[in-house]
Amino acid sequence: MKLAVFSAKSYDREYFQSVQRSLYPSYQIEYHSFALSEETVPLASDCQAVCVFVNDVLDAKVLSALRAYGVGAVLLRCAGFDNVDLQKAEELGLFVARVPAYSPESVAEFAVALIQALNRKTHRAYTRVREGNFSLDGFTGFTLHGKTVGIVGIGKIGMALAKILKGFGCHLLAYDPFPNEEFEQYGRLVPLDELLAQSHIVSLHCPLSKATKYIINDQSLAKIKKGALLINTSRGGLVDTKAAITALKSKQLGGLALDVYEAESYLFYTDHSSEIIQDDDLMRLLTLPNAIMCGHQAFLTEEALTQIAEITFRNLEDYAQQRKCDNSLVQGRDILVSGDTQPVRI
Repeated sequence: MKLAVFSAKSYDREYFQSVQRSLYPSYQIEYHSFALSEETVPLASDCQAVCVFVNDVLDAKVLSALRAYGVGAVLLRCAGFDNVDLQKAEELGLFVARVPAYSPESVAEFAVALIQALNRKTHRAYTRVREGNFSLDGFTGFTLHGKTVGIVGIGKIGMALAKILKGFGCHLLAYDPFPNEEFEQYGRLVPLDELLAQSHIVSLHCPLSKATKYIINDQSLAKIKKGALLINTSRGGLVDTKAAITALKSKQLGGLALDVYEAESYLFYTDHSSEIIQDDDLMRLLTLPNAIMCGHQAFLTEEALTQIAEITFRNLEDYAQQRKCDNSLVQGRDILVSGDTQPVRI
């Protein structure tokens, strides 16, 4: 079995190699630092599986090319799958599996870090002190204790955040079309409009879909509690960036912290420090004192990287052994005949 890993950074390689050496030494792996796309798909021509991340392109053209080259499995080392044409994958008989959860506490803890940085201005204080300026002007924040936090999406990450914020003494509200009874011991489930109107802080933890695309837009921002903080560590497409900038400028939105960005696929995970970035919305955000932007790093902990590698290899092993995979989005219609190097269609 040969696997091509795309968008592989140094930390991906380190943790994948560690898991492979100890548990799956028979697999051959090729690492590519760039994303899978229509231009790079030929590099998978001698592989039976590919492993991809959030910004790799898996549209109908790329999936068809993978299938034509004999690839039978697509392994997502992430929870989100909005970048995959699942209907086309099923039509082609491809096996598609993801990592549905990996250290949800890692993302939840980073969301809290962003809340605190945005509220207490620690990022600005760090820069000011390095310049010898110890003035505290403009750094007044508020205590989290007693404040209302709205969590949009109460899956594993949303629940991890709820448990942390309950410890801070926050009042919790949540919106989710699929109620989670566990949350009821931490707070109340309410309609989205009520959550927006009552929350001092709103944190997004839902997948990106047609229903959630731009869930934060001009209309929803008009309903948000004036001066509230908005945190997004989920998917960039949940927030209409132009609408958020307008709300920040009018002070309807008190602050914005993003670890994800709707146009991140062309920018994130790569050094652009010597270039002129052509994204005017991103550049405008970076000039605002009440906005924080990170590069999609909420998942980046030792625990999460280990779990991602382990679960990805287990998914691949399920495919190789022709077993049902609990993490599959499309189970596929391929078998691997013993001794063959290519999948055989059944």
